[in-house]
Amino acid sequence: MKKIGVVLSGCGVYDGSEIHEAVITLLALARNGAQAVCFAPDKPQADVINHVTGEPTGETRNVLVEAARIARGKITPLEQARAEELDALVVPGGFGAAKNLCDFATRGSECSIDPALLALARAMHDAGKPLGFICIAPAMLPKIIAAPLRLTIGTDIDTAELVEEMGGEHVPCPVDDIVVDEDNKVLTTPAYMLAESIDEAAAGIEKLVARLVAMCE
Repeated sequence: MKKIGVVLSGCGVYDGSEIHEAVITLLALARNGAQAVCFAPDKPQADVINHVTGEPTGETRNVLVEAARIARGKITPLEQARAEELDALVVPGGFGAAKNLCDFATRGSECSIDPALLALARAMHDAGKPLGFICIAPAMLPKIIAAPLRLTIGTDIDTAELVEEMGGEHVPCPVDDIVVDEDNKVLTTPAYMLAESIDEAAAGIEKLVARLVAMCE
């Protein structure tokens, strides 16, 4: 059974992993006969947002502890992840991807990537293993892989311009489709960058996961 790393960034669209995207990813992996292995960085969240009001709460929460809610407690600190133990890697979206896995939300094209994620994703890429990034998560890819990458965050012009400033080649993509950079084995899909319902988000994610698992050697 293929082991696919799933990197979570908290629990909740505004300050962590987008829960629908994360759960759809986990379900799609199981349905494609793969084992999901969940990881998250063991560090404080960038912020904590009240998901009713959309306002910051001023609390401090830990990314790993919050992400464990989605993983039903079966989760490992990202710092302990090893590329040689995984066949592929998936990173769901949500603002946590842009706040906790990198600082794209605040620094745009000048962003830096969480060191543990950077090391893992580069090691996976160097080993020729597929990478799947969902929603806003693809925005960090040009900072991870030096080669010019074909990727999508959907159709948002401002975000696409930032991706291209960093050296990526943005490809507009509808919500139910994926962009595959065959040379680099990198797959991306817009999900809630465009989706207006959970089934719309699922269409692209399920397609990405099926292709990702099929690409595992």
